Amino acid sequence: MYTMEQETTKPIVEIYTDGACSGNPGRGGYGAVLRYKKNDGVYVSKELSEGFETTTNNRMELLASIVALETLKTPCKVTLTSDSKYLIDAIEKKWIESWVKNNWRTAGKKPVKNVDLWKRLIDVMEKHEIKFVWVKGHNGHEFNEICDKLAVNAYNGENLKTDSGFEQN
Repeated sequence: MYTMEQETTKPIVEIYTDGACSGNPGRGGYGAVLRYKKNDGVYVSKELSEGFETTTNNRMELLASIVALETLKTPCKVTLTSDSKYLIDAIEKKWIESWVKNNWRTAGKKPVKNVDLWKRLIDVMEKHEIKFVWVKGHNGHEFNEICDKLAVNAYNGENLKTDSGFEQN
């Protein structure tokens, strides 16, 4: 692992993500904030969000991280902060490595849910150096709260998309 203080030629980016659903499954959305510190010390931020007709909270948590990472145009050193134990534990406790090795089966031999998104996450993770950080949700963390509002506003909005991967699970 790296520390954010290490010298690097890769851009250093902070990503904050959250997913939300009204019902589970139900209308869902994700929100993400990307932050990059320019050489002059000023932060540039970008907000992302999207809403879906029918999905799950876990799918939105994963999709928030995937879309944020896919937004990066060059390989970066990333600190990705999420309130999703589902996401963080799968990476930090190496569940995802076991799932791949076991042909997308859990330790209990059941099919892993959201395989489409896990595969997409693995692909995009290979392009970056990522440190995953868990933060307690709805606990006053500035960027987690912003992401939650983005996600809720997205699923309350118009022109909701179809989560075709949800239909396959």
